[in-house]
Amino acid sequence: MTTTVPALGTRTAEGSALQAVLLDMDGTLVDTEGFWWDVEVEIFRTLGHTLDDSWRHVVVGGPMTRSAGFLIEATGADITLGELTVLLNDGFEDRIDRALPLMPGAARLLAELAAHEIPTALVSASHRRIIDRVLASLGPQYFALTVAGDEVERTKPFPDPYLLAASGLGAEPARCAVIEDTATGVAAAEAAGCHVVAVPSVAPIAPAVRRTVVTSLEEVDLPFLRGLMTEMR
Repeated sequence: MTTTVPALGTRTAEGSALQAVLLDMDGTLVDTEGFWWDVEVEIFRTLGHTLDDSWRHVVVGGPMTRSAGFLIEATGADITLGELTVLLNDGFEDRIDRALPLMPGAARLLAELAAHEIPTALVSASHRRIIDRVLASLGPQYFALTVAGDEVERTKPFPDPYLLAASGLGAEPARCAVIEDTATGVAAAEAAGCHVVAVPSVAPIAPAVRRTVVTSLEEVDLPFLRGLMTEMR
């Protein structure tokens, strides 16, 4: 399910094959991947378990059901998936209420896309309650639509969220640029047929066909994204 918010039109910029830009949220636009891990560590500590730091690479970027399920199985903690999901969302909301740092270059990129009326969507594995809380600070006006992880039958790493976002913007997936920070998100975008810009946050991501890796959003602007489409011709 998508939620339309007051935002830009969906006119494709003239002279460009780029039809839309689809952005991940945690670790891509907002510096919150560490928040999730910190909350997970705290919750399991109260349950009498210590999380192995190597597990962070396993749970990053995935849907909450997968991440939470893995941690329950790995620790043997006496908690249900539903109970843990509530605790994780509550803990994360508490963190972002205290601080919500943007990734370097995020505010400038969103403003540039808005100024040039590039159709833009936020596509996250986080639940709707989390997305709406983050949007209040990030700026809902920058996104023509948003897709939450609990609104699709299959979220990342499946292509469904990105296919839904492209369809909602009236764009061809092959003419969409996706910006992601994790291997899980990259897999989803590539399975949807989009060109991916990877900005690794926790674990390294290697370049590949239709995948460009950068170190920061500060390296990404509209000419850069349009250039990705030109390279496809």
